[in-house]
Amino acid sequence: MTNLFRLIPSWGRWLLGIVGILLVLGMFTLVFSFAPEQGQRSEKIGLVLPYGPDDRGWSGSHYKGMKSACEAFNVELLVREKIGTNDCANAVQSLIDDGAGMIFLCGNTYPSAAQDVIVQNPKTAFATIAIGADAPNLTVYFARMHQGRYLAGALAAMRTKSNVIGYVASMPKAPVIREINAFTLGARRMNPNVRVVVAWTDVWAEPETETATTRRLIEKSGADVVTYHQDDQAVPETCETLGVDYIGFNAWLPESAHCLGTVICRWDIYYRHVIQQYLKGEQHVVKNRWIGIDQGAIWLAEVPEKVGLETGYALVNLRREIESRRHPIFRGPIRDNTGILRVGDGEVVRDDTLIYRMDWFVEGVEFLGD
Repeated sequence: MTNLFRLIPSWGRWLLGIVGILLVLGMFTLVFSFAPEQGQRSEKIGLVLPYGPDDRGWSGSHYKGMKSACEAFNVELLVREKIGTNDCANAVQSLIDDGAGMIFLCGNTYPSAAQDVIVQNPKTAFATIAIGADAPNLTVYFARMHQGRYLAGALAAMRTKSNVIGYVASMPKAPVIREINAFTLGARRMNPNVRVVVAWTDVWAEPETETATTRRLIEKSGADVVTYHQDDQAVPETCETLGVDYIGFNAWLPESAHCLGTVICRWDIYYRHVIQQYLKGEQHVVKNRWIGIDQGAIWLAEVPEKVGLETGYALVNLRREIESRRHPIFRGPIRDNTGILRVGDGEVVRDDTLIYRMDWFVEGVEFLGD
């Protein structure tokens, strides 16, 4: 090969060199021209929140998780905060205009409100916590908070002296019902005599309503342990005022003699996973994505030493059962609160039922009257 090259005149060698350079440049151009998605994908993530990033609850937990995930991948985070349903479409469009390649919608009503914008921007990836939303470029995600609720119910049952546990809840939607049921199943596993009394607020975040409801629940039911499903922390603050024990939700709470723990989701774990898939162009591999205890995403955190070693060991064993899937939370026999057998002996409620069709309450759930 070397001898053949020496037979070529010097001008021919120059010509071959120029042709070689042009071929290399052409190959690079060809390669990059067939990878437009990777080259054009925006490294900006959009986040739409119903409340502010400093909110001690739903919005704050999502913001902190997303911020941590974006920092891990050196991705710019664009936030639209305190967005109501009527403003959602404009907020989403503004994120697209600012270059967001993937947008997370953290409100139940957001996908329907922004449906036209989502459909009109098929190259933008969307993810939402709202069940039932559907579009080719949209993924539904949520955390198995019911796993943490099951542990919280067990803890409450081991701490109550009145056998009455209060549950302040926003409204009877599938995710709320699912968590009430899991909490009650955990409680009654530890103490079959426990009653879980639910008081509805019909709001996601309205401190005055939640405060009044919490007071009424404690006074009328005699509950000596309270938990809640609200987007802020008005319930534990009211319990503090009244000197009643409580289990928190979705926020790290200040140390207190009345706080028995708090159910937490590590949203950063989920967001890191999804952002990584987005950057690889694989964000819509599945339509419904859940994370849970087995990924280290769900905690019953801040359980104080005062609960005692026996209670602590019981909670650890329950957690290990859930992690290993030896004891699915919704495994029969399960009766509803009217006595009807809903889940047969040995049967396990499927995820699609938990997500979309959980519209009944398990035995042990009662409702606070007027």
